[in-house]
Amino acid sequence: MDKIIREIKEAEMITAFTGAGMSVESGVAPFRGEDGLWNEFDPQEFASVSAFAEEPERCWKLFKIQIEESFKSEPHQGHEALVELEDHGLNSVITQNIDGLHQKAGSDNVLELHGSLDRLICSSCKNIFKTEKFWDRIKAGGIPKCDCTKILKPDVVLFGEALPQSTLQQAWNEAENCDMMFSLGTSAVVQPAASIPKMAKRSGAKIVEINLEKTPLTEKVSDHFLKGKVGEKLPKLISRL
Repeated sequence: MDKIIREIKEAEMITAFTGAGMSVESGVAPFRGEDGLWNEFDPQEFASVSAFAEEPERCWKLFKIQIEESFKSEPHQGHEALVELEDHGLNSVITQNIDGLHQKAGSDNVLELHGSLDRLICSSCKNIFKTEKFWDRIKAGGIPKCDCTKILKPDVVLFGEALPQSTLQQAWNEAENCDMMFSLGTSAVVQPAASIPKMAKRSGAKIVEINLEKTPLTEKVSDHFLKGKVGEKLPKLISRL
């Protein structure tokens, strides 16, 4: 802990890389694992580009569950600790999560690699709407439609879609220029996002990993590994700055 504190104080530019573990602590269901959504919903049938093109109504069975979870969930102390870390050099949060919890906590610069459930997009005319506008309809089991009459989808990356290149490029730039990165609640196996901590390491950054279990980063990439919940470990660390 003392060494991490010293390195935070010495760092000029810090970034955070967050994954599903952060959201799970707020009550959001993960995609993978024992209680993962993919155990109930085949991603190729409910969360792929082809599935949405063929039968968007079926995909909305999953989207409704995800949106309801994200709307009712609240940031935990780990999210709040990242906001506090902005006073000590945190420049950005690169997240694989789509629930908007970092923004809800107050983080300023959030790079959403996989998009956000807070927005809906028309795959035809590309109009974007706040999900909140259609919340009552969604909650009642309805399916939101664009002004052009096409069914909307959450502005998230589906299977078969590429990550938004401008956001990915910004994330790479943050990784290459930071001198410290926190890897928080991520299994670090989903590419291309999983390469981001490795990129930071190659550029000379110190890597601090907090996770419930060891990951592919732990032995070869991370300089420090704190086993446990982000919502417990990170606030204790930040409180000592």
